[in-house]
Amino acid sequence: MTKKSQRVFGVDPGSRKTGFGIIDINNNKPFYVTSGVIKSLKGDFPERLETIFKSVSSLIAEYQPKIIVIESVFVHKNAGSALKLGHARAAALCASFDRGIKVFEYAPREIKKAIVGNGAATKEQVQHMVTAILDLSVKPSEDAADAIAAALCYSNQRNLTNSLKKIKVSGR
Repeated sequence: MTKKSQRVFGVDPGSRKTGFGIIDINNNKPFYVTSGVIKSLKGDFPERLETIFKSVSSLIAEYQPKIIVIESVFVHKNAGSALKLGHARAAALCASFDRGIKVFEYAPREIKKAIVGNGAATKEQVQHMVTAILDLSVKPSEDAADAIAAALCYSNQRNLTNSLKKIKVSGR
């Protein structure tokens, strides 16, 4: 990574499958690093949360991101599902707290709109756009694509903010 590059860790939290995607942003252009799914299918709920925490901790130690981007909790029809999602999200975030990583969060609709142009986009549409934007030869899994999309949403927001700062400075 160059001095101006940023490593961004995207997370799509889930109590059984947590997607992750890591990109580098160099000169305002995103580049794919890696992605995958943390499967926490076995054990009781606390054991599954421990799997998420330890896996995210390990990925952070290996890839050294400076930014973590995570989907915010959205309202489910089922309160129990929303609560479990919130716990999975917290387990992933806690892995970053003692490492000086900045945390950003975006609503699922905001991420979809930033990547696909439609806040109600399907998982397949997100997969397609992530694959196209990063020029990937293989489509990532749905959960990994959602995590990469979160990281790309941050990249888009960062580019917009940088552009607005340039306009403000030159427009004095």
